[in-house]
Amino acid sequence: MTKNRLKIGMIQTRVGLDKAENVEKTSLAIRDAAARGATLICLQELFATQYFCQTEDAAFFDLAEPVDGPTVQAIAKVAKECKASVVVPFFEKRAPGVYHNSVVVVGPQGNTLGLYRKMHIPDDPLFMEKYYFTPGDLGFQSFDTPDAKVGTLICWDQWYPEAARLTAMRGSEVLTYPTAIGWHPSEKAEYGAAQLSAWQTIQRSHAIANGVFVIAVNRVGHEGPKDGGIEFWGHSFVADPFGVVLAEAGEGEETLIVDCDLTRPEWVRRNWPFFRDRRIDAYGDLTQRFLDSNKR
Repeated sequence: MTKNRLKIGMIQTRVGLDKAENVEKTSLAIRDAAARGATLICLQELFATQYFCQTEDAAFFDLAEPVDGPTVQAIAKVAKECKASVVVPFFEKRAPGVYHNSVVVVGPQGNTLGLYRKMHIPDDPLFMEKYYFTPGDLGFQSFDTPDAKVGTLICWDQWYPEAARLTAMRGSEVLTYPTAIGWHPSEKAEYGAAQLSAWQTIQRSHAIANGVFVIAVNRVGHEGPKDGGIEFWGHSFVADPFGVVLAEAGEGEETLIVDCDLTRPEWVRRNWPFFRDRRIDAYGDLTQRFLDSNKR
């Protein structure tokens, strides 16, 4: 029988230069979240390392690990200890020269419930991910945890309504977005508020359009050169299936614990039946890159 309540833990941290220390710091935060009642705990994107994609440097490929590598194993051990499911982002080494930005969902027995590879890979100033990550090839997925059906997406995926829709169509009650997003310090004064608002708005819209909970977990702190780099803005949050923000972190380290009513998606979808009214017969053109105005 489906449970009616889900307590979510979201771990928002600063990330240092020592990978082992970062993993241990996060492990302690997982234990704290579980002690406070969380049974689904979500970590931030690439939580074990600083955000190395600010530059193109082949030496950073040495940070990657296989799916059963030490980082995932360490978190799986803590998940089993705490009897919690954990969304674990990591830098995956699939084969020599083939790397992914990935997530493993670990169950409360320390077992692997599923693997997702980031589908949308950005290439922007200080976000040079195309150099490091091969686009995902597992499609959009949803995984059964003991408490809820969880869809896993990663950061740049959060800007694409198609990704949210297809993941929700697989039955997800919760969409998780581990994230590493922040301001270029030189742009913050002019664009910062609008950028943060856009980031929150697009994810709240996924919650509304699909009648699901959305979890966005971001990191905090400045990484990179003092006269540049990225200032990660935090503001991790949970939105309910009508886009209501249930809880939001600030710009410092924080572990959010949020109680979610899993009967809420049913109520929202009955009253705002977007899935019922979709014109699936008319959406074929979505598989095109762009529609030229002179072609029909």
